[in-house]
Amino acid sequence: MAIASHQFGNSLFNVYGKLAYMSDNSTVSVGQHFLDYVMKRFRYLKLKAEKAFNQVKNEEDLFLLLDEESNNIAILIRHLAGNMKSRWTDFLTTDGEKPSRDRPSEFDQTYRASKDELLKTWEDGWACVFDALSGLTPDDLLKNVFIRKKRYSVLEAIGWQLTHYSFHIGQIVFLAKHIVSDSWEYLTMPRDERFYPDIE
Repeated sequence: MAIASHQFGNSLFNVYGKLAYMSDNSTVSVGQHFLDYVMKRFRYLKLKAEKAFNQVKNEEDLFLLLDEESNNIAILIRHLAGNMKSRWTDFLTTDGEKPSRDRPSEFDQTYRASKDELLKTWEDGWACVFDALSGLTPDDLLKNVFIRKKRYSVLEAIGWQLTHYSFHIGQIVFLAKHIVSDSWEYLTMPRDERFYPDIE
């Protein structure tokens, strides 16, 4: 019996949920492809944030508030790390909002720390993300997890976190570019350059 399939770019999907990479003739499940993809995207987001805030040379500028309702880069780092530790620790077996998390403190505008301390907080948070993701298999994607006592599939929970982190990392990039101003080193193609489809 012929296997029905649909082609998207360089990939071929069949009705049995298999994804065949036409470039190297290897085959992985759609679920594994998703897990590989989101791991790459999380690593991409982490790198973009680091390339942004590492351009801020004056440590005090990491605590710069544009107005009373704004978050600064340090707050965003602490909030992301707090979320990561809570959501991804014992990801499959405990609620993603841990009782030990003190979310309001993540937004304390009076908080001060060295850049090294902030980077340790940042790395500790991401370690939770990557440790949890690396332990998942395609069979886990439709399992249920809970966040604030609400039920989500693992796939939904991952997508939620990817969207959440993208939102805040965009804020980090915006703030860093505002602070650095004319000496900003672009993270993507500069706006005055020609558009190339393979470059973001």
